[in-house]
Amino acid sequence: MTPAILRFSALLALAASATAQAIVVTPSSPTGPSTYTLGPGDQIIVKVLDLDELSPDRTGAIRIDARGDITLPLVGRVPAEGLTTDQFALQLATRFKKFLHEPDVTVSLLEMRSQPISVLGAVQQPGVHQLMGRKTLFEVISIAGGLRQDAGHQVKITRRLEWGRIPLRDAQDDATGRFSVASVSVRSVMDASRPDENIEIKPNDVISVPRAELVYVVGAVKKAGGYILGEHEQISALQALSLAEGLDRASAPGRARIMRAVPNSSERQEIPVDLKKVMAGRGQDLPLKADDILFIPTSAGKVAALRSIEAAIQVGTGMAIYGRL
Repeated sequence: MTPAILRFSALLALAASATAQAIVVTPSSPTGPSTYTLGPGDQIIVKVLDLDELSPDRTGAIRIDARGDITLPLVGRVPAEGLTTDQFALQLATRFKKFLHEPDVTVSLLEMRSQPISVLGAVQQPGVHQLMGRKTLFEVISIAGGLRQDAGHQVKITRRLEWGRIPLRDAQDDATGRFSVASVSVRSVMDASRPDENIEIKPNDVISVPRAELVYVVGAVKKAGGYILGEHEQISALQALSLAEGLDRASAPGRARIMRAVPNSSERQEIPVDLKKVMAGRGQDLPLKADDILFIPTSAGKVAALRSIEAAIQVGTGMAIYGRL
């Protein structure tokens, strides 16, 4: 290689070096993944060395407008939509190169634009909601109207792995390797025993709140209905009866029975339970499982006796009134 060619190559290398040093892009520290692209509604922080007055409050915080642009001193309107923070910083550096020597530009994500999250199951307003800024799990549940009375004791969270694994002890990847899945105990957050489980929610998270497990009491009781099983809780037939506020006057507790679902069938198995003996301390109080029905039948004899008593009372009341006339 001739000396002239060597000198020319050296000049090219110096020119390339000068061009590379003319623009300095400082890597940002966004709240989202590095692949996150900017869009309308995002709030970003733009900092350019030796140029502090980029926004009215001088913090550099700027909201991307509805057209996906921002407006800055010197360079005017600059499109940001569809770019990562680093790509946008490079674009700004190119614009500022006309006014500054070796512009040092930093762009970081302060607040993401409204992003969809799905809240499903036993909440007041299930469906797709919008996540604006940083929100915790229970803030998002509150946005969905809060938990229903029949809500279960576990909240399930499914997250795309591009946002990282869910920061909970039981978090696991699903079979596809695309999602992180974990559960949070409602009680542990509500009683402040594990406040760290009230984690920050990310865009496109799916939050599922299953219905609580119930047992049902029907028939000759004072308050028939379904009753929620507590977390890791078992309930007996007598305890279920107490939740139903006791027996009706015409009940036949000795012929009570538990109606239990048969797997893979629409039928129910009937399990006799003599509540009369149980209440007398001479019988076995059977445990109920989720979805069991405790049925207390009506005694035909008691019904007839009660009707006779009511009729006698009505006759006696009528004669008393007639005697006074």
